[in-house]
Amino acid sequence: MSKHSKWAKVKNQKAVTDKKRGQIFTKIARNITVAAREGGADASFNFKLRLAIDQAKEANMPKDNIDRAVAKGVGGGEAGALKELVYEAFGPAGTAFIILAYSDNVNRTAAEVKHILSKNNGVLAGQGAVLWQFQKLGVLRFKSESVNREDLELKLIDAGADDIKDEDGEIVVLAKPENFQKVKEAIDEINIKLESVAIEYISKNEVELIPEDEEKAERLMEALDDYDDVSEVFTNIK
Repeated sequence: MSKHSKWAKVKNQKAVTDKKRGQIFTKIARNITVAAREGGADASFNFKLRLAIDQAKEANMPKDNIDRAVAKGVGGGEAGALKELVYEAFGPAGTAFIILAYSDNVNRTAAEVKHILSKNNGVLAGQGAVLWQFQKLGVLRFKSESVNREDLELKLIDAGADDIKDEDGEIVVLAKPENFQKVKEAIDEINIKLESVAIEYISKNEVELIPEDEEKAERLMEALDDYDDVSEVFTNIK
């Protein structure tokens, strides 16, 4: 497994420092609403909702906002119009991008994503043109201090983890989506504080860019992230 892209860490840092916290809350609230709509309001039985609520807590989202997003999901109404969308795209120097979005107007969102790409050295790709370059995996990150690595690895591998590695002072655990819940529960049982928990698209083969193209890619990432309908962006850039 190649080293996980730095872009996930950049995104997490932005979530902490970005002054447009309301925009971040809006994106997280959509995740919660759709998760509640699909699997019900009880996070004990709805793992997707539990992950979305954990993400909200990481971002210091007020409990009232979380409760309203859950209620909106189970209450129907406009929440029922939200659709989960996956766009595939090529960016600067032929780099690969997967863009996840939630929208109540598919035509509007598709047009805006296409516009953002065209303004930032990118182009929308056909279905399947990019997805094959990625694996959809559960990703858990936590600080590496005070962890008995040998005991931890045995426990997590037994729970179904595919890979456990060190990355910038953190331990990163990867698991297939069907094993993700068991792996997270195994970590919770030993009271390890998780820094982040998410389902991500991980590049099978990362590419390294020259500084000029890397700057262009970063501008594209920021432009996509600033669009309210976009929930997550993944790339194969190292």
